[in-house]
Amino acid sequence: MDSNHQSNYKLNKTEKKFLRKQIKARHTLLRHEGIETVSYATQNLVVANGGLGNGVSRNQLLPVLENCGLVDVLLMPPNKPYSFVRYKNTEESKKAYVTLNGKEIVDDIGQKIILYLNFVEKVQWKELGLQVLPPGLMVVEDVISSEDEKMLLESINWTEGIDNQNVQKSLKHRRVKHFGYEFHYETNNVDKNKPLPGGLPEICDSILEKWMKEGYIKHKPDQLTINQYEPGHGIPAHIDTHSAFEDEIISLSLGAEIVMDFKHPDGVTVPVMLPPRSLLVMTGESRYLWTHGITPRKFDTVQASEGHKSGIIINDVGDLTLSKRGMRTSFTFRKVRQTSCNCSYPLVCDSQRKEIPPSSPESDKEASQLEQEYVHRVYEEIAGHFSSTRHTPWPRIVEFLKALPCGSIVADIGCGNGKYLGVNKELHMIGCDRSQNLVDICRARQFQAFVCDALAVPLRSESCDACISIAVIHHFATAERRLAALQELVRLLRPGGKALIYVWAMEQEYNKQKSKYLRGNRNSQGKKEIHSDASMQGLLVEQMPDLDNQASAGSDPSINDFWDGGCNSSKVTNSKLPIHTNRTSFHSQDLLVPWHLKGNPGKDKRVEQLGTTGSHDQSSVFHRYYHVFCEGELEAACQTLSSVSILQTYYDQGNWCVILQKL
Repeated sequence: MDSNHQSNYKLNKTEKKFLRKQIKARHTLLRHEGIETVSYATQNLVVANGGLGNGVSRNQLLPVLENCGLVDVLLMPPNKPYSFVRYKNTEESKKAYVTLNGKEIVDDIGQKIILYLNFVEKVQWKELGLQVLPPGLMVVEDVISSEDEKMLLESINWTEGIDNQNVQKSLKHRRVKHFGYEFHYETNNVDKNKPLPGGLPEICDSILEKWMKEGYIKHKPDQLTINQYEPGHGIPAHIDTHSAFEDEIISLSLGAEIVMDFKHPDGVTVPVMLPPRSLLVMTGESRYLWTHGITPRKFDTVQASEGHKSGIIINDVGDLTLSKRGMRTSFTFRKVRQTSCNCSYPLVCDSQRKEIPPSSPESDKEASQLEQEYVHRVYEEIAGHFSSTRHTPWPRIVEFLKALPCGSIVADIGCGNGKYLGVNKELHMIGCDRSQNLVDICRARQFQAFVCDALAVPLRSESCDACISIAVIHHFATAERRLAALQELVRLLRPGGKALIYVWAMEQEYNKQKSKYLRGNRNSQGKKEIHSDASMQGLLVEQMPDLDNQASAGSDPSINDFWDGGCNSSKVTNSKLPIHTNRTSFHSQDLLVPWHLKGNPGKDKRVEQLGTTGSHDQSSVFHRYYHVFCEGELEAACQTLSSVSILQTYYDQGNWCVILQKL
């Protein structure tokens, strides 16, 4: 073959490869986002890979698009890996289609990204998100001068160790100093009987007095925590312990700006911009009920317009861009509480949980609150440790996934750390889970996963060839909510599509077989088994490392995840819901199951970078709500569903399992 023929062959091969990728991008947009492209030229284009969700900012993309003509509008939806552009006329959009298709650009952190463009009929995006701050939350811009900011930052002596004035500690990806009282991260509390000598730094006195005079705060704090955050890192979502501090919690942001996410128990998320020298004041509902945290990432989605500095990040897709994170220092002031908390949120209040213990809920609202406290919050806390014990996929679940036709679209509802998302490479699998920290682990493993509510999965009806729900539905606290979760699975299935469902069984001894997790059971090597439940309850919307480093080699995997060691009810006093003793038979269908959070859960650096493990001591115990299913209960619930046929029911090592098909 002469050189000309070789050149033509390479060119044809390149063109074919590009065409395949463009078609794949088109199909992906339709399948996962419902975006329909057209084969004829219009003024409008969808730019795959050119979105905020994969690190492309407005400032990067707009000049590239403008090289081809006058851009009428550029819409960049938050957390999406694509954008929409409308040109003034079709000739310019055609030029962009020809010129930019397959164009390689480099994002702010040096990654190469290839753009794929397709024509669409319309450029539009439904605005989402709450447009008001959480009740009781206030952000005050420029609360101190740049001179005061410099003075405060220079006053911190990070090189000193423990002295008479404060306690300095180094946590993952951040340095910390405490004044007034030391904050103990292993208990999320302070020792009220051991104040630190010296109180708060004198440099803060005049600033605090000024804030009180101006009405920003009502009480003078007596505890201060200074955190210095490295770029790209954050803190898990949390609520400051009710019994530890009074209502008012304030945080002064210095250095770089940051976006802090506030989340309501019903799943609503409000991203709040905190610019340098701004004061965040949390009182009432925002302090006691909403979690707040900083998602670990290199960039934040922010308003592009100059006039919008602080407050809510409005999902105006015509005015969003990316902001690269820098070093941030926060001064968080609190007043230590000397009496019990009597707030209006008893289900999330550690002072009142002893007086109003968890019980079987009588309403949907109560069920949602119970799940928030004893499912969602717990999995967010234990995510890193939980993931490190989730390793070998279960054979019968693998069998189900490998029997599906090549190219099938499969949703794993409640995917946990994503251990089933990579089982069959011939499938198009997407996962979702209620835990942001577990979804972050899925993303680090390069899996498609997003945060959502299993009762309202943001996928189109009849868009899936199959669904799996592994160890999820037993986390819903009423029969109505469990049935609604089953109905949501059926909604996602196309006619003929199948769903595989696993739930914990009441019967841990069945057909003369004792479940593997029961007390005293050991594997053939004499090691205690580490069990592997696939996921937690998926309950709101965003958008990828097998971390099975604690697995015992040779042990049989198990769905049930009763951690080694019994636990009695002393950790949750006066509870109307019984506390299960690990590795024993069930004596109640509705109960709390202990999870013993071990220190240093796993050695995988990727887990540490995700910041999911927290800083807990060796004996931290969390309690998760479960409804364990009696024989026939899951099958009976499935039989109430319309347009469904039950193909198979079986028992698998302490779990009741159903395979159903949509008619």
